[in-house]
Amino acid sequence: MYFAKGMRLLPVVLLLLVFSGCGEKGSNGQNSGGEYATVERITDGDTFSVTFNGRKEKIRLIGIDTPESRKNKQSEKQSDKENIDQETIIAMGKEAKKFISSLIKKGDRVMLEFDAQERDHYGRFLCYVYLEDGRMLNEVMIREGYAYPLTIAPNVKYEDKFRKAFVYARENSKGLWGSK
Repeated sequence: MYFAKGMRLLPVVLLLLVFSGCGEKGSNGQNSGGEYATVERITDGDTFSVTFNGRKEKIRLIGIDTPESRKNKQSEKQSDKENIDQETIIAMGKEAKKFISSLIKKGDRVMLEFDAQERDHYGRFLCYVYLEDGRMLNEVMIREGYAYPLTIAPNVKYEDKFRKAFVYARENSKGLWGSK
């Protein structure tokens, strides 16, 4: 009797298993469970504006940091940390902005994936962003040598992936690491 009841539940269990993968990555590598936004303006190598659900929002790419593209306190900190003059940091930041601008442009549709925190203390969305071809923008920025990995808990979902991308970029003299 118990076996017969269990057999009737089998189709339900199978359906649950099939549908539990709906938020997983599809065959093109793109996360099918995200939400879409339209690119409005690039701020720098790790920040840009979008229209999302009818509102303008700023996006800060999770897990990466690019050199600053203007003189400010952060570019001064980066200069001290890297032992590179501030003008060089700013030039590197402009290169990172130029590279991200080659990947996304005003009007492009991107998919947003959130992690544990939706916003940072500046009110910006914290996102992993997927390009129309399915590649993750955050990872591309690191792998091509235009960003450092930057892990800030609790948003650590792709920390290992980003570290590996950084090693690849450095070992292969990609992007900003090509001139070092």
